[in-house]
Amino acid sequence: MKTIVAISISLLVLSSCGKKTTEVRPQYKDITEMVFASGVLEPNDKYNLTAQSEGYLVKLNFTEGDIVTAGTVLAIVDNKQSVFNDKSATELLSISLTNVSNNAPALKQAEANIVLAREKVKQDELQLARYKKLMESNSVSKVEYENVSLALENSKTNLSNLQQAYQLQKQQAQQQLIVQESQKSINSFFSDNNNIKAVVGGKVYKKLKETGDYVRRGDVIAVIGNATELYARLNIDESNISKIKVGQKTIIQLNSTKAINYEGVVSEILPAFEEATQSFICKVKFNKEPELKISGTQLQANIIIGSKTKALVIPRSYLDFGNKVSVKGMDESLKVTTGFISNEWVEITEGLKVSDVLVSQNK
Repeated sequence: MKTIVAISISLLVLSSCGKKTTEVRPQYKDITEMVFASGVLEPNDKYNLTAQSEGYLVKLNFTEGDIVTAGTVLAIVDNKQSVFNDKSATELLSISLTNVSNNAPALKQAEANIVLAREKVKQDELQLARYKKLMESNSVSKVEYENVSLALENSKTNLSNLQQAYQLQKQQAQQQLIVQESQKSINSFFSDNNNIKAVVGGKVYKKLKETGDYVRRGDVIAVIGNATELYARLNIDESNISKIKVGQKTIIQLNSTKAINYEGVVSEILPAFEEATQSFICKVKFNKEPELKISGTQLQANIIIGSKTKALVIPRSYLDFGNKVSVKGMDESLKVTTGFISNEWVEITEGLKVSDVLVSQNK
């Protein structure tokens, strides 16, 4: 019988030890509301250095970590077609320049024809003048005079046609020159695209291609950004984005140096929802740049969205799902209205008094 009693007492003790009830009362405290967000370090003015032509990379003039200046040739693509097109355009342009010069063979021939036609007009004018006198003295017939007159008109018409043809030929040569100059500029542009240049100066943060790789237009070869200025790129949950404003103070911890807290301010809120991360994006500018400046470094941040003095608060762990709390002496959970929420505390705006005792079952 004694043995049975001992076992019963042991079970009671174990049952009571399995659940530990803790109690707490609401209290007045100064509270700060924050929004937690994760993110990465990114350089300002970051952009992708991309291939503008298709071919094999025959030369790379950079390594990760290099500081480059705008206009520097960082890579060379072997695109023979663009080189051939540029050479052909250069030769055609040379021909077009010759065709509009004063020594152009076609124009020189046209000018010579005009000179001969002009001389023919002069001769026909003299002939008509002679025939006019002869007709007046009845030495030639009217028909003969009219034939000579008609010959003069034909000479003048021929001269006018040759002059118009000369102007047309010259105009066509000038038009062809404009076309070839444009084509030369286009082909030079495409040929120059084989030399991939830094658009903006900065630091090479990532190298994505190697010498010998085949690239197509638009392929990313490297990632370049500001060498000294980095910002925190934060992913904000859609339920919190309405609370975020430009200028809000932010506390940042890099995952690589969690012992150090960096301060910053929200500098920009991107206007579009990012599908890849299913979040909104905001940028935080550091008040003091971190010593570690490695793009892509993971980080955590708390954005301070407001504060309140002498708020009635309870520990967050005492707030259950649906904004309900367990009050000592009540059979059912009590629903409360909350205000500011910090990492540790929740403001209670309605539903509790300082005298209430909250209970929590910690297993």
